[in-house]
Amino acid sequence: MARILITLALAAGTLATSPAIAGDAKAGQTVFKAKCAMCHGVAANSPAGIGPRLFKVMGRKAGTLPGFTYSAAMKASGLTWNADTLSLYLANPQKAVRGNRMPFAGLPSAADRDNIAAYLATLR
Repeated sequence: MARILITLALAAGTLATSPAIAGDAKAGQTVFKAKCAMCHGVAANSPAGIGPRLFKVMGRKAGTLPGFTYSAAMKASGLTWNADTLSLYLANPQKAVRGNRMPFAGLPSAADRDNIAAYLATLR
């Protein structure tokens, strides 16, 4: 389903094929610490927690980090993480990838989602 939504958005021209990260990484780090850090590590050697480690997540195919047990829905999503796919997912994880196991209702602020994407893009 997520692949279909993103394909339709790309065809309609609403998602860039090579998205620029428009957010503020410093602000994104603050939002990440408040909303995401309890489940996701960001260091290169962070162990998997409730959620997978997000170090080098940008550009990674969803559901592929070795050592983390993903839902079948996430493995089959066809997503590759970039600013646009991350924003779509963080807005409403259950709608973006039906059947995923992330217990998060979503992040309604587009600015917060952009800022988190900018922060995650720094984790190289």
